[in-house]
Order: sequence, then structure tokens, then C-alpha cells
Amino acid sequence: MIRLILASKSAARREMLTGAGVAFEVRVADVDEDAVKAGFDPAQAADLAQELARVKALAVSRAEPDAWVLGGDQTLAFDGALVSKARGLDQARARLSAMRGRVHHLHSGAALAKGGQVVWSGVDTAAMHVRDFSDGFLDAYLAAEGEGLLASVGSYRLEGMGAQLFERIEGDYFTVLGLPLWAVLDQSRRHGIIAA
Repeated sequence: MIRLILASKSAARREMLTGAGVAFEVRVADVDEDAVKAGFDPAQAADLAQELARVKALAVSRAEPDAWVLGGDQTLAFDGALVSKARGLDQARARLSAMRGRVHHLHSGAALAKGGQVVWSGVDTAAMHVRDFSDGFLDAYLAAEGEGLLASVGSYRLEGMGAQLFERIEGDYFTVLGLPLWAVLDQSRRHGIIAA
């Protein structure tokens, strides 16, 4: 029996795979993300997302060598810098205010590993065009979404009220949610993890 392990604690990644009918287990990868990030220039945000996915997949694959392991991660590049998750609602407010009327990029990386080796990795990018929303909307948004915003690197959930923050998006919806799903499904079929 083929086992697929998702090496991520992301609820959105779990929901995407479940929605696509993929059977999997979850085992959160214990990796030092800050150490990985330290070796990257902010201009390499896409490469960083892919590397974080690879590191997570490898960490779990080494412990579960007979299973296929899917690692995933996402980075946000804005104004020439990498953006990390907000530590509190005040920081989320400041970040969203800075993004108002501007564009930022989400990079979603994924990697498949087996037997302690990365078999495939990839990354996809979405350009997020934030609308020029009012302070009143921002207040209402933060009040409605609350602490849940701190789980997302951009302080928004596109599948929730966060959709109202944008005037348009260039890129794939699943990439915005945190996984280049089409590529993951394609590679899973190629390697016999799911039916072709």
C-alpha cells in the first residue's frame, strides 16, 4: 500500500488534498525554518519557498523512508523584503495598511521525497493586487477575522473575508492558498502515488 505523508501543519494544505480526493497522513516536520531563511536573500523568495518545502519533505522522509512525503511552504515578498507572519493584530494592521493599493507576491513551494531523497520539487507564484481599501474596512476586517489572521503570512485568508482585500490576482487560486496543487497532483500521478 502506498502511503503519502503531508509534512505540514497547514490546514489549507490538508483541505486542498482532501478536496482533491488524495489519501494522506500528517506528520509535521521539525525543522529550523529561521536557519534555512538565513541563507537566502529577500530577492530569492521563490527559491526559499521551494527550499523550505524540500527541507520539510526530507526531514519526515528520513524518519519514514518507505512512505512518500509531501513538503510545502509559502513565502511572501513585498517591497523588496520577505514578510513573516504577524506576531499580533497591531502588526497585521500595519502590514495590511502598507500593502494597500500595492502588489505583493506569494510563492508556494512543494517537494516530494521518498527514502530520504527529494524526487521532485517546484514552486508557483501569484501576484496579489491589493485594493485601496478604507480604514473602516480594515477595522471591520480585523475585528471579524481576529487572531486567526496570525496563522497566515499575509494576514489574510482568501477563502474568507480576506478576498475583499484584493482588486485582482494574477495566478492560481491553490498557489494563493499555499500549494501548487496542479503540479503536485501531476507528479503524484507520475510516481504512482495516486491513480493516473
